Amino acid sequence: MNPLDLARIPALEVDRVSHRYGARVALNDVSLTVRQSSFTVLLGLNGAGKSTLFSLITRLYAIRSGQIRIFGHDVAREPGAALSKLGVVFQSRALDIDISVRQNLMYHAALHGIANKRAAELMVEVLDRVAMSDRSRDRVGNLSIGQMRRIEIARALLHQPRLLLLDEPTVGLDIKARADILDHVRRLSTVGGIGVLWATHLIDEAGAGDDVVVLHKGNVLAHGGVGDVIAKSGAADLRDAFTRLTGVADRDEMESAT
Repeated sequence: MNPLDLARIPALEVDRVSHRYGARVALNDVSLTVRQSSFTVLLGLNGAGKSTLFSLITRLYAIRSGQIRIFGHDVAREPGAALSKLGVVFQSRALDIDISVRQNLMYHAALHGIANKRAAELMVEVLDRVAMSDRSRDRVGNLSIGQMRRIEIARALLHQPRLLLLDEPTVGLDIKARADILDHVRRLSTVGGIGVLWATHLIDEAGAGDDVVVLHKGNVLAHGGVGDVIAKSGAADLRDAFTRLTGVADRDEMESAT
């Protein structure tokens, strides 16, 4: 395959994926695409199906209906090739707070089979990318929540993935920390060439140049550039578009989905 064709392969393709918990439908025939070097916001309230979708993409759950491909590799049939290109930051914290930043990253590198010397080199690179180079010897428990999030992003980047998934990564952060994390991850997309799927219930985390997927009660209601989604729904802005698409008009209800 020539370089031009390779550049056209989506970082992520979710094709007609459904999932149930007993009788409850969590995802209903969901399809979406994340382009290479793009920032895509997966926007939905709690219960929309965002975390379920992430669990399917990462193979925490088996895919029973539909297909998921990462850079053309089927997650179910070629899990090694697919997941080697994937970095993930889950909503729940996953760092060991009793050891140092360096120890956390070196342990993660070992899980990916990265030799110590190479892991040390990569650690320097990823910590620099999230502006945490001076904290490698610090105990994780001494960091702020926002700094821990940056370390989790650094860890997710350690094996040099080309697709990054982040599930509600700014929960519990103040306004400045949220903006800092968003800025860092957007730069990973635009400068580092990484495809990003950013799951959130916070509408203001979607920027004008982003792609957006509106997921509501397991259904994709809209998918495209932010401007296109606003225009197609006849709305004044993305908040208005979300309200028209989902029928959720109470801002307090939207803000309480934390």
